[in-house]
Amino acid sequence: MTGRIPVAGKDDLQRAVEERVAEVEAVAGSEPVINAPAKKAPAKKAPARKAAAKKAPAKKATPSKATAATKTPARTTTKRAPAKKAAATGNVAPPGETTTDERPSTASTAPEGGPTTVPPVVAPAPIAEPGDPAGSPAGPPEAPDPDPAEPSTPQAPEDAAPTDAHGDSPAGGPAAPGEQSVGEVSEEHLRAIVEGWSHDPHGVLGAHESGAGWVVRTLRPDAVSVAVLDEDGGRYDAQRLHDGGIFEAALPQQPGDYRIEVEYPDGQGGTSRHTVDDPYRWLPTLGPLDEHLIREGRHERLWEVLGAHVRRYETPRGAVEGVSFAVWAPAARGVKVTGDFDYWEARAYPMRSLGSSGVWEIFVPGVPVGSRYRYHVLGADGVWREKSDPLAFATEVPPLNASVVTESTHEWNDDAWLAERASAGWHEKPMSVYEVHAGSWRQGLSYREMADELVEYVVAAGFTHLEFMPLAEHPFGGSWGYQVTSYYAPTSRFGSPDDLRYLIDRAHQAGIGVIVDWVPAHFPKDEWALTRFDGTPLYEHGDPRRGEQLDWGTLVFDFGRSEVRNFLVANALFWCKEFHVDGIRVDAVASMLYLDYSRSEWLPNKYGGRENLEAVAFLQEFNATVYREVPGVVTIAEESTAWPGVTRPTHLGGLGFGFKWNMGWMHDSLAYVEREPVHRSYHHGQLTFSMHYAYSENFVLPISHDEVVYGKGSMLRKMPGDRWQQLANLRAYYAYMWAHPGKQLLFMGSEFAQDSEWAESRSLDWWHLDDPAHRGILQLVTDLNARYRELDALWAHDVDPSGFSWIDANDASGNTLSFLRYGKAVPAADGQEAGTTAEGDDDTRSALACVVNFAGSPHHEYRIGLPRPGYWREVLNTDGEGYGGSGVGNYGGVEAVAEPWHGQPYSATISAPPLGTVWFQHEA
Repeated sequence: MTGRIPVAGKDDLQRAVEERVAEVEAVAGSEPVINAPAKKAPAKKAPARKAAAKKAPAKKATPSKATAATKTPARTTTKRAPAKKAAATGNVAPPGETTTDERPSTASTAPEGGPTTVPPVVAPAPIAEPGDPAGSPAGPPEAPDPDPAEPSTPQAPEDAAPTDAHGDSPAGGPAAPGEQSVGEVSEEHLRAIVEGWSHDPHGVLGAHESGAGWVVRTLRPDAVSVAVLDEDGGRYDAQRLHDGGIFEAALPQQPGDYRIEVEYPDGQGGTSRHTVDDPYRWLPTLGPLDEHLIREGRHERLWEVLGAHVRRYETPRGAVEGVSFAVWAPAARGVKVTGDFDYWEARAYPMRSLGSSGVWEIFVPGVPVGSRYRYHVLGADGVWREKSDPLAFATEVPPLNASVVTESTHEWNDDAWLAERASAGWHEKPMSVYEVHAGSWRQGLSYREMADELVEYVVAAGFTHLEFMPLAEHPFGGSWGYQVTSYYAPTSRFGSPDDLRYLIDRAHQAGIGVIVDWVPAHFPKDEWALTRFDGTPLYEHGDPRRGEQLDWGTLVFDFGRSEVRNFLVANALFWCKEFHVDGIRVDAVASMLYLDYSRSEWLPNKYGGRENLEAVAFLQEFNATVYREVPGVVTIAEESTAWPGVTRPTHLGGLGFGFKWNMGWMHDSLAYVEREPVHRSYHHGQLTFSMHYAYSENFVLPISHDEVVYGKGSMLRKMPGDRWQQLANLRAYYAYMWAHPGKQLLFMGSEFAQDSEWAESRSLDWWHLDDPAHRGILQLVTDLNARYRELDALWAHDVDPSGFSWIDANDASGNTLSFLRYGKAVPAADGQEAGTTAEGDDDTRSALACVVNFAGSPHHEYRIGLPRPGYWREVLNTDGEGYGGSGVGNYGGVEAVAEPWHGQPYSATISAPPLGTVWFQHEA
């Protein structure tokens, strides 16, 4: 077609650019050119410096430091001073050389005698052939993306990064020299860094190749002057690029293992000079695999990559120690870390986004252990929030709430315990649990003091396990720990995390297991904690019909979000692996399972039902993961409904817990014993009903803190009658509980019959032990635990119906019930055939008979049926005078004769004491 304007080719466009630049140079004279185009000839490649790096404690990661392809404002370069002279003269330039911290004016006209400058010239990117990926010019700066789609671009190839002994790139190592040059940066990029909404401050700050040389940019708010000290000893003055504290120094070669020399006002009219490391020269401490697992919600060791970690690296200029900070905030527009190390000004350390993983990260050299810190999070809603670290490993003592950098130095000495724990399941072992509120057992004790006093007390009382009410950090002591704000931090009220490790270690060495209460059902609404962490409902469910518990004033986790499930499952593993806990008791499971739990308005599941399918999936994942990863650890559900399969394995469709609290037994049995004996015959079924479902789940029989608060009265006050009758009732009830199928749990203070209700604000009433009656209760509990450990019939078949049979469940008029418990097979006697008794009974298991008399008067000449002849030794009698009883007993035992009774081939006549329980062990 005639008259068409010919299309300019690549050479034509490049020639036009060079002519434009020449015109600018002619106008500017000897002044530096702003935004000069890149030269066609390749710049000389700087040699890569390899630095031996000490292997980091974190997982290995592929280097991933971002670059920028944008433009920089005008700057004045500084001449390199000889190394020796620079060291001798400090900030003063040698004769004949000049240094400057001034930036040239960008005005079109300069004051008289000043330098001549011109408006910035925006040069187009170098032209590339079609299909060449280098031909895509960088677009104008965009507003921060709340959820970047891709990870940041690697700055350097892997082989240029420091390597460990295996030749792998260690996570968190210093950045290596790059093959790819970083273009000029814009005022918008600088402002984003200073104001904290940059997703990639490392792409501008740190060392970058620029044209024929290198630049080092650093963020140093309030600095008077800044210089870069390269690995070879050269010193290069930096100029201020932005009033917010961004400085830049030009270097003729790659700076290697450089440091920053900073001069600050000293507050007395002078200045002080410091040599520091640059946070923005370090690679991420998370690798691509970590990011992938976090995105998938499958990072089972999440605490090893998120949170604050002390890290140490060996570099050519010596060891570098500091702290890496990493936090998950996918919708945040910017995140900064602040703390003691920057005087809480939140200006010096904007963090980088690691792309679609939603993680923000930075390594800050020089931060010491014990430093307090927080995150400043610019939410998706444009609001800045000050937040404690969701994965903080230590905190300030409440009501203060800053996170604290910590590092464990504890050396464990419980290998023998852990090996024994892993050898067999607790279903076939004795398990008698003492539940404790750490703050009120004896007020004022630290973790280390508890390691002496509490562990010694539990050993003396014969319990097998300690169960602590929640030890994770919580702001309000009156919540007893059930409103957690820091799931990965033991409460600092009683000492450091290592102090708690010491307590658990000492318990294990004394043969005591440790269970902790865990609260994944809900969390409080404190603004500085998890709620709307990144300006969106991040940890909580966004719909208030699922995301709030109105009765408790708390928020409910979004169990359908994979990262939230990951946060919780990894937290359970954290307590098992980092603190060696032996069991996790999950609080308020029913509130998680039912969408209509304590709600008038609720949102059905996808099938229209009330079951929370996401919570079910979470609980199954939690149990399956814990049992797979930590041999010997047990999980326990506080579940108060008839939800089927709570302790059924997950592969069979169950929730997968090891045990479930038997809330039905607890409510029914307490309702029975709280009645006067004269009325009990009408409620006999409340004692016997539990055996209808005793083997539907694996049960723990709980007398917990919930039964001795809120006006319910102490265990002693629940019992009717005068003081002697109250004490006798309690003794009989405890012995019935210890003989019933299932494991036992008793709350502190109940073991010596504290008279008053429990209150978290004061210690237990230890003065009761000056009273022989209360000492008698404690002695009974001690003897119950001792007999319980000795007699395998009481625990070997807790989850097997063959371990129990009734003798008489129907004596309602006598307020009495009797039953048998069976243990493991006993060895055959001399001359007997294995598997038979002398009387031809093919049941060679140990046997124990339990008779409970809840009547106010004794039953003399009371006949009970027994499965075997011979002597049945009285191994426990709660009416013993040593316990404060009346002394009605059986003179050490009874003889079973061949008189059928209660459907048994043999029987014996016994004395059943008033308000008493008697145990008889068959003498094989």
